[in-house]
Amino acid sequence: MLRNGLRQSSTRTAVFVTSLVLVLLVSAFLLLGLVVLRGNEHAMSLVVLLTGLLALGWAVLPLFFPSGDETLDPTRLVMLPLRPAPLVTALLVASLVGIGPLFTLCVVVGSAVALSHGVAALLVSVAAVPLTLLVCLALARTVAAANIRLLTSRRGRDLAVLSGLLIAVGIQFVNFGVQRLGDAGGLAALDPAAAVVRWIPPASAIGAVDSASDGAYGTALAQLALSGLALALLLRWWRQSLTKLMTAPDGSTLAAASEPTRKPSASGRLHGMLPAGRTGTVMQRYFLYIWRDPKTKGAWVSSLAIGLIVPIFNALQGTGSIYFACFAAGMLGFLMYNQFGQDTSAFWMVSLTISSTRDAYEELRARAMAMLVITVPYMALVSVLTAATLGRWHDLPEVLGLSFALLGAMLATGALSSARFPYSIPQDSAYKNVAPGQAGLAWLSILGGMVAAALLCAPVIILTILLSASAGPDTGTRWLLLPVGTAYGALLAWAGVRFAAPQTARRLPEILTAVSKG
Repeated sequence: MLRNGLRQSSTRTAVFVTSLVLVLLVSAFLLLGLVVLRGNEHAMSLVVLLTGLLALGWAVLPLFFPSGDETLDPTRLVMLPLRPAPLVTALLVASLVGIGPLFTLCVVVGSAVALSHGVAALLVSVAAVPLTLLVCLALARTVAAANIRLLTSRRGRDLAVLSGLLIAVGIQFVNFGVQRLGDAGGLAALDPAAAVVRWIPPASAIGAVDSASDGAYGTALAQLALSGLALALLLRWWRQSLTKLMTAPDGSTLAAASEPTRKPSASGRLHGMLPAGRTGTVMQRYFLYIWRDPKTKGAWVSSLAIGLIVPIFNALQGTGSIYFACFAAGMLGFLMYNQFGQDTSAFWMVSLTISSTRDAYEELRARAMAMLVITVPYMALVSVLTAATLGRWHDLPEVLGLSFALLGAMLATGALSSARFPYSIPQDSAYKNVAPGQAGLAWLSILGGMVAAALLCAPVIILTILLSASAGPDTGTRWLLLPVGTAYGALLAWAGVRFAAPQTARRLPEILTAVSKG
């Protein structure tokens, strides 16, 4: 299956070979580092937690990358004359082939070497290393088999789109943890957590090596037994999932036994809360795109998460400024750019409803209003949390004023950019955001809009600097920046939509052609 997958394209083969080389290099350095750690009094804490983190990765990653390994999808084999028990054994052995198992083996071997002291520990390592590897592989296959119908559905594809976000968030947490670890006095800070994780499979197998090195043979056997029991339970669960997949029909093969009970539509309830007429209809469509379209949902969740992580994490690390809260406005403001391209080919239906400048103005205004429903309370929340983390409550009004001014500027430039520089967003890949040949348009739209937004915000920025330089932190005049920034941002947003409307109505055929490419 691996060979046939690589035969599909030379690009896939090149990516596989490149990934293999990089993983080999990383594995070699990591193995060397773990060997060097041998003899350190806190080595057990680090390697046990590293093994636990590795097992967590094996459990979670199949949920986000179900197509990364052909053996993860057992539905490919359900039509073959195979029974679940031998199929479990065959798939477990087949899963040993790959980049992930190679990396895991290097980490586990290095962990065992770092903790082995004496003949007894060496004998325990001989059992612990393959046991840990098998538990990780069985965990991944069991989770994938239990959720394979979800992973191949639309909601499963939503998870794949959001995987990059979770990885980015995870990197931020790891970075924050490493910095805190350095501040807490080194590896000794890991001891309390390791004392718990060493009893959780498969980290308990690596903990057994350390116990054997200390002469606690009964503890070592108990920890090995825990990992062995976990492997047996995972294989049993995996076999039951395969039996269900091979014998039980899914919803697509079952005829409706009766007329389904119609429940109140969520979109209908939402429409009742929105303004009447075209404005409410456009806002409802905008919210449904955010909820149902994987790429739109991914863009929104990424912007919301990163806009919160950057200021809060910098504040927690002691290196941030309260003005980092404006980053949230910038991240969400980007979503206003190329708003017609976000509709993809469905924009032709929207274009049928735009026959005049007035129609274009109402369309753009409603999209901006839908964005403001989410962004205004979100920016207020980020600003309050950042101020609370830093203890800079006296700076909160000017930060909110700056954020609202920046958001208004980006709404204005986003509306103009969408009318002047539209481009298509491919739907055939979760990782392509620009159609071939339109990269220049995308860069011009985004970079030009950023520069224009910065220039439009210059008056409020200058006013903030002047007030900060002339007034003390407790002076009430700095509260003026909140109403001034809010009013200025609203004025910019209104003017941007007003100027973009005639261009949208006039250039509607060009916009439709641009967003339909690719």
